[in-house]
Amino acid sequence: MNLHLKGKKAIVTGGSAGIGLAIAQLLAEEGVEVTIPGRSAKKIDEILAKLPAEILSSISAVEADLTNAEGVKTLAAAVPETDILVNNLGIYDSKEFGAIDDETWFRYFETNVMSGVRLSRHYFPGMLKRNEGRIVFISSEAGAEIHPDMIHYGVTKTSQLALSRGLAELTKGTKVTVNSVLPGPTRSETVDTYMKEWVGKPDATSEEVEKIFFEKRFPGSLLQRMAENREVASLVAYLASPLAAATNGAVLRAEGGILPTLF
Repeated sequence: MNLHLKGKKAIVTGGSAGIGLAIAQLLAEEGVEVTIPGRSAKKIDEILAKLPAEILSSISAVEADLTNAEGVKTLAAAVPETDILVNNLGIYDSKEFGAIDDETWFRYFETNVMSGVRLSRHYFPGMLKRNEGRIVFISSEAGAEIHPDMIHYGVTKTSQLALSRGLAELTKGTKVTVNSVLPGPTRSETVDTYMKEWVGKPDATSEEVEKIFFEKRFPGSLLQRMAENREVASLVAYLASPLAAATNGAVLRAEGGILPTLF
C-alpha cells in the first residue's frame, strides 16, 4: 500500500527495538528518512545493520539521551525539523505501589512523559508554521485501564493521552494531527520474560506461558495472543500518512480487544 510518505522525515524514539524498530522499518519501506535517537549510536547502528539492505540508507542513528533536556537539545541540533514525530520511548516494570519511591516516579515521568513533552515543544511549532505534520504518541492499554502492579507506568501512559489530546486542540484548522495509539501486550524479549515471571511456571513452554497469561491476566482479550510489533507499527504508519488526515485528537486501539468499551 502506498501511504504517500516518500521524501518525508521522521523521528522515532525508542526505535532500536520492539514496536519502535518496527515503526522505523515500516516508515523506511514507505520512503521516509528515519532518525532513531538513542544513548548509543553504535548500538543502534549494529541493530540497523540486521535490517534489509534496501532500507539501510533511509535510517540513521543520533546519539542523544532523551530522558533529559540536554539529550533533546542534542537531537534538535542534529535534526532541527521533522515531518513525523513518533513518541515511543518508554520504560515499564511490575512493582508493588508502596515500593515505588520518588526517584522511580521521577524517572518514569522523565522517560515516558517529559521526553515527549520536550520533543513536541521543539518540533510542533514548526509543523504548525509549515501547516503540515504528524505527532503520534505510543501509549498503552494500561493508560486506559491501570494495572495495580504497574500504577507508575499506567499513570505516565494516561498522561500521554492528555498531552496528545491537548496538542491536538492546538491544531484546529491546520493540516497537523496529533494522535495516540494504545498497544496491548506486544511480543518482545522483555515482555516474554515478564510473562514467564508472572505465570510462575519455569518448566512451561513459551506457547503454554502465553496461553496461561492471557487466560488469567487478560481473559477479556479478543486476540488471546501477543500482538506482533509490525501489527502495531502498521497503524502508526497509517496515522503518519496523508491518508489519515481526518483522524486527529484520537485514541486508537491496537490492544486486541482487552478494553471492553471504547475509550
